[in-house]
Amino acid sequence: METTASPSRPTFDGRAFIDGQRVGAREGQLFDCISPVDGSLLTQVARCGPADVDAAVAAARVAFDDRRWRGMPPAKRKRILIRFADLLVEHGDELALTETLDMGKPVKYARAVDVNSAANCLRWFGEAIDKVYDEIAPTADTALALITREPIGVVGVIVPWNYPMIMAAWKIAPALAAGNSVILKPSEKSPLTALRMAELALDAGIPPGVLNVLPGFGPEAGSPLAVHMDVDCIAFTGSTRVGKQIHVMAGQSNLKRAWTELGGKSPNIVFADCPNLNRAVEAAVSGIFFNQGQSCNAPSRLFVEASIKDKFLEAALKLVPAYAPANPLDPGTVMGALVDSVQMNTVLRYIKSGRAEGARLLAGGEQVLAETGGFYVQPTIFDGVQEEMTIAREEIFGPVLSILSFTDTADVVRQANASIYGLQAGVWTSDLNKAHGVARALRAGTVHVNQYDEDDITVPFGGYKQSGIGRDKSLHAIDKYTETKTTWIRIDSPV
Repeated sequence: METTASPSRPTFDGRAFIDGQRVGAREGQLFDCISPVDGSLLTQVARCGPADVDAAVAAARVAFDDRRWRGMPPAKRKRILIRFADLLVEHGDELALTETLDMGKPVKYARAVDVNSAANCLRWFGEAIDKVYDEIAPTADTALALITREPIGVVGVIVPWNYPMIMAAWKIAPALAAGNSVILKPSEKSPLTALRMAELALDAGIPPGVLNVLPGFGPEAGSPLAVHMDVDCIAFTGSTRVGKQIHVMAGQSNLKRAWTELGGKSPNIVFADCPNLNRAVEAAVSGIFFNQGQSCNAPSRLFVEASIKDKFLEAALKLVPAYAPANPLDPGTVMGALVDSVQMNTVLRYIKSGRAEGARLLAGGEQVLAETGGFYVQPTIFDGVQEEMTIAREEIFGPVLSILSFTDTADVVRQANASIYGLQAGVWTSDLNKAHGVARALRAGTVHVNQYDEDDITVPFGGYKQSGIGRDKSLHAIDKYTETKTTWIRIDSPV
């Protein structure tokens, strides 16, 4: 595998990880892994295809059937998953640098957020392994009915490029905790940390074949995984368009379980009686510009009550210069590069659309730092946005905030719900009745009140409507990767 490295950059191994070994793609194909930081070539990566999927599934099936992982005592599997988490932390600087070079996010967030969150997820589900009990049904004395969870089998996992480590951990941690074998397909836009994580999993003691990683493109590796007749479950995070295809492929093959966490156009509603306007402003601005706006739950639709809108905008615009894009490798940078030129051009097209449809551009709207070779877009704010505008309806997945004003509570709830998505929402008010009433009325998987995006591994994450099916995080996630079995035993009492 050819690589390009400078003295300050590591050399990356782009080969796939199947049955505990690094291997090239069976057809010998490669693709370039380009850094969005400066457009440089990081390495060439195995371009896996159907033959590689078959090999990984076969390895995963053998590992599942011979019980090398699911047959371990729960306490031992717990220790291994926790050791896996520890290794992520021990190699945190390496993983953070890799994530930044591969995906473009500021290195300080890659280290403090992505590495630590992924490790915490693995550790938490590891701890859960020997603490989740099965059940006995309350039947008559003539029967003993056992309700047990069993691992579902071979799990295919397809994750996006915006949070490669975190999204992988959210899927593989509960799947492994339940005793399954896993094939992980990272996005072709950011495959490097997933491949390194597989090596660390092996070092932690996860047996060969239990966790496999296949880099490659969706049609060539993702689709064969979704339609494979020997894959029992497919878990996907990504766009709603592709998520729909995943469900179709699952149904057309072996009716495998399909779980999808998809897009969002999250509304963030600030009422005039907001208890802390400065906090609301900071949350609105940081929420949309964090990770360069490349978050499915970003609060991209900001509804501000008309009586406080001018004051809100004045405060928000003062914060924008702090989010000026800069070199993600600089520890002081808070906004880095978009993942590639395709995504950058998509964001710029949406900005052009907003202008053409009559929204008022208050800040940003341009590509910057083009001379670096990287892919940077200014933090962008539109005012005067109407609900029928494209930028108010479609997921942009970039640093673009749309501001809409309102005067009526019922109407703002209607506008907030007038979306195909239902992932997250925010409500800012001092009125307890209003907070509860609006939160209940919003059709979203998570509603934040007087904050936005505070989070914990103990709470489920997922959406209503076309934001997906199923939940990541919390004990609810384990249900996705298990089958529930009833064992009914008749008892003929001898007394």
